[in-house]
Amino acid sequence: MKRVYITGRMIALLIACLWVLPTSANGGHQDLTQLRQQVEQFLLSQSASLPGKVSVSAMAIDSRLKLAGCDNLQMSLPTGSRIWGRTSVGVRCNAPQVWTVYVQANVQVMAEYLIAAGPLTQGHIITEQDLIKGQGDLAKLPPGVFTDISQAVGRAVYVPLSAGTVLRQEMLRVLPVVQQGQKVVLNTIGDGFKVSAEGTALSNAGEGQRVKVKVGNGQVVSGLARQGGLIEVIF
Repeated sequence: MKRVYITGRMIALLIACLWVLPTSANGGHQDLTQLRQQVEQFLLSQSASLPGKVSVSAMAIDSRLKLAGCDNLQMSLPTGSRIWGRTSVGVRCNAPQVWTVYVQANVQVMAEYLIAAGPLTQGHIITEQDLIKGQGDLAKLPPGVFTDISQAVGRAVYVPLSAGTVLRQEMLRVLPVVQQGQKVVLNTIGDGFKVSAEGTALSNAGEGQRVKVKVGNGQVVSGLARQGGLIEVIF
């Protein structure tokens, strides 16, 4: 029988082979740079409906973190968190190994917002002349700022405002175009037809807000409130 002697050099080569095995396609480490880019793409997709120009920068992931290569990544935002500003994305691997990390990121939203052009008294109805536009990162402003003139025009000032105030939802209130108990006309609009009926509004509603209406047969129908006591139902 031929004997095989293992030399010190052969042992060294064997150890080297064992060390590089985890970096193979099936059992390697997760590419952290690629993971960071995937987090940025996730945040961009989540912020697609935001106004203005969105830019995302995910923080570098600690290179000492050795995560198993993942074939099934799942990303999520913390419940109740807003998409802009400093945020954290949960990244979970479901296969072949289960692990979870949290990646910090910053989402900048450069957009226009509305500012009071002059002093506004309580109860004043907003017109376009009352507004000027500013521009900046919405993440650095309080929540609920107006970004479009149509959102503010027609609303009533809730508290007196000084010139230069950045307008927020809580500062203006929607004037009802339909009052609770008011007799209204319900217009049901579909493909090639329009049916009108009378009914009674069950609550107050501003322009474009949804309101329930009780019609003559006792049925309750939901539609959008419009000026002049009209309720619009579209099929």
